[in-house]
Amino acid sequence: MKYRVGAVQYKLQDIESFEQFAHQVEHYVRNATEYGVQLLLFPEFMTTQLLSIPNEQGQAQSIEQLPSYTEDYINLFTDLAAKYNLHIIGGTHVVAMADGSRRNAAHYFSPQGELQVQHKIHLTPTEVEEWEMSPGDGVAVFDTPFGKIAMLTCYDIEFPEIVRMARAQGADVIYCPSCTDDRHGFHRVRYCCHARTIENQIYVVTTGTVGALRRVDFMRANYGQAAILAPNDIPFPPGGIIAEGVINDDMLIVGDLDLSLLEEVRKKGSVMTWRDRRTDLYTDWS
Repeated sequence: MKYRVGAVQYKLQDIESFEQFAHQVEHYVRNATEYGVQLLLFPEFMTTQLLSIPNEQGQAQSIEQLPSYTEDYINLFTDLAAKYNLHIIGGTHVVAMADGSRRNAAHYFSPQGELQVQHKIHLTPTEVEEWEMSPGDGVAVFDTPFGKIAMLTCYDIEFPEIVRMARAQGADVIYCPSCTDDRHGFHRVRYCCHARTIENQIYVVTTGTVGALRRVDFMRANYGQAAILAPNDIPFPPGGIIAEGVINDDMLIVGDLDLSLLEEVRKKGSVMTWRDRRTDLYTDWS
């Protein structure tokens, strides 16, 4: 199976209304369909842009207000997926839980109205200490018309075990929405994405936010680049990079994923890292 994916380097900038946010999102969706994209990835924390909308006092909103936009966020992406016949991972959005806690959640929207959610499992110090979020408690693999996928957000990709679990459940592609504020954080995520493709003989599609929210704490700086990554083996580009964006530019990247090539390298690649793991010495996540 072969299908076309896209990843958005989403430009964060202060806005005045939800309608401005919706207009910007639809611009990227429309652009993706012009290139024949079938599944489109947005970055982590893209909806923090909504916090720049001034409140009654003319000030930016706090993280506590972000879950109040959940219904509008879901309706927007549900409508766009149907309107453009496009599968969309709407980055991540902060949602409120029944126990009063908040979680950072990746959302997958299908053109048929299906909604799947994966809560971020590993949280950064800022998410815990400044935004008082709680972690997700498991990894899920989702069936799509393009095979099995998993959504692991930013810091999650830095933990090999959780990706092993997703691969053991059949995931061929990991979608990694990310948000990093400097080069150190960006390269941690990017290098780990590459490592996960090699260890598990899978594709990883990742992207991050660019631009700045001048009114929103902890979102004043962003350093991001989208990439579509493959295992480093002969059927794929030598550097394992199918496509990548220009760092910190507002743009869309596009590339094709051929799942049959993954099966080929798993059976007779230069190396077969998934087959050759030493489960007699360490945990077999399958």
